[in-house]
Order: sequence, then structure tokens, then C-alpha cells
Amino acid sequence: MLINKFFPAAGLRSFFRILGTLFMVLLLHGCATAPARIVHLPQSEGTPRFIPVIVQFGDTLTSLAAKYLGDADKSWIIADFNDVKDISPGQELIIPLEPVDKARLSRKGYQTVPILTYHNFSESKEELMVVRESDFAAQMQYLKDNGYTPISLDELFDFLKYRKDIPPKAVVITIDDGWRGVYDIAYPILKKFDYPATLFIYTDLINGSRKTLSWDMVAELDKAGIDVQCHTKTHRNLNRIVGNEPFQQYASEIEHEITECTEIVERKLHKQVKYMAYPYGETNKLAIAFLEKNGYQGAFTVKRHSNPFFMDPYALNRSMVYGDFSLETFKKNLETYSNEALR
Repeated sequence: MLINKFFPAAGLRSFFRILGTLFMVLLLHGCATAPARIVHLPQSEGTPRFIPVIVQFGDTLTSLAAKYLGDADKSWIIADFNDVKDISPGQELIIPLEPVDKARLSRKGYQTVPILTYHNFSESKEELMVVRESDFAAQMQYLKDNGYTPISLDELFDFLKYRKDIPPKAVVITIDDGWRGVYDIAYPILKKFDYPATLFIYTDLINGSRKTLSWDMVAELDKAGIDVQCHTKTHRNLNRIVGNEPFQQYASEIEHEITECTEIVERKLHKQVKYMAYPYGETNKLAIAFLEKNGYQGAFTVKRHSNPFFMDPYALNRSMVYGDFSLETFKKNLETYSNEALR
């Protein structure tokens, strides 16, 4: 039973007495027309607060989320907690006011978050690192049709720090480098679906050529919800010494790759940079130390796995989406729950 999961036996009788009183008051005032009443259930320190509600005519999950949680986009919290997809007048719901199940952690397993990685887009041309417009649109439509919810990196890190719960089928969309196809093709599709995404740029590429983004385009994307973060200055592999390069020079060069990108993006876009995508997905302890020194909260590889809340924030997994992916192949990169605890 739903209530038994979240209330200890000692408090169960008090809960039902209060709930019974609430229902009686609603009946006396005509529950078909009266607004939902709020009752704060008894709680001990550290116990989430809940509101029992009887659904009224005109109520929706979205309207209830806006009213009680302050955000219509959090309707998934009510649906997930009560294990419902739709609601109807007279239905009894319990609305949690604080996070209850931040990682869906149980003896059965735990939630994971897939992070998708794209590079460039084209109207019709298909290459390994170039996704066709029709394929990208189909992939975004698949996310919508199958209940996936794209979230921002800030929301992902709230999950990783075990601060907040996120939608059960959360996914993150990222794009690397800074090619013109991001602006011409990906951006309008992401805007159509109202999906957040992150663009990791290496700043030497942002020169406004026929194939690359300009800083005006980057600024427009960032203001429109495509969060711009760093991918180094020149796209140098941070994990490799070049030729006979002395170690001191190598260390200086990779720190320069990080600090230059950080300074340029922050100056151009008037924002704080917090996240890094490693060029070629490679890193080491020295590069991570420089990221921490410069205030970065996390960084991303291109290892094809999903991410539980206990991942190293400086070695997060991402799945690259290639231009020759079928929709069936795309689906295989969307794991949102791991049952490893059962193995």
C-alpha cells in the first residue's frame, strides 16, 4: 500500500484519523465543488511533508503541481508518487512536498541517467559525426512519445549530489565542438520540443565561418536555454603528452587549455562555467586537479554507459550518437534504471 511505504506503523493511526477528518469536512462542504483542502500530516524530524488531496473538477496533474509544488513541470512527481498517469474528480492523492526517492534506490536497483552526445547536424548528409535532421527529429520525438524527460546539467548534478529527485526517465542532451549545424538544425528542433541541452564548445572553433558558430550565435543559444560550457581552447587531448614535450610544459599546456576556455566563455557570455567535456573523452588525475582548481563541478567522458547518483562527477559517462544510428540503436542508449543489485 502506498501509505505504508512512507509512514511508520506508529504514525499510521494518526494519519488515518487526520485523513478521515479531512474527508468528512470535504463531504460536509460538498466535495464536488469545494476546493481541495490542505492538511499537514504529523511528521518527525527528517520526514518529508505530504498533502492529502481529493481531486476536484478541472484539476489536472499539471495544475496540482503548479498549486502545491510551485512548478507545473513537476507534475511527474505527483504522478510517480501515486503511480498514476491521469486523474479524475473524487480521486484521492498524496502530494509530497519534499524529495522522497532521490535515486529510486532499493534492493531491486537504482535510477541511472543516460547522457547523449552529438557533434554536428546536416539536412541530408550522413557521416559518422554528422546526424541528419530527420534522424535527430525522430530521436527527439521518440523521447517525447516514450516518457523521457530531458533535464539540464544543473538538475543532473542535484541528482548526483543526492539533493533532489528527478523524473524517472530523465535524460541529458549534450552537443560538442561548435559547428554551424547546431544553430541551423538542432536548435529549432530542441526549441520545438522545449528540451534543454548543453553545448560544449572549444573556443578556437568559434570563428563564424560557413561551417562554424559565431559568438553572436553562441550567445543566442545560451540565452535560449542551450547551456554553453567548455570543451577546452583547441580541443587538445588532455591525457597525452605530445612528442618529446617535457612534463612541465605538458602540465602548463593542459592548464592553459582549461583556463583560456573558461576565461573566454565567461567574458563573452557573462556567466560562470561549471562543466567540462573532455576532448576525445580522455582525462587523468592532473587534468581533474586543474578543473577542481578552476572551480569546475564536473566533467564528461564518452564512455557508453548511463550514470547512477554515486558516479565520480569528474568522470561521467556519455553515449555518442553517430550519424548511422537507426532508431533501434538509439534506443539502446537510454537506460534509466539498473537492477545490478539483483545480480
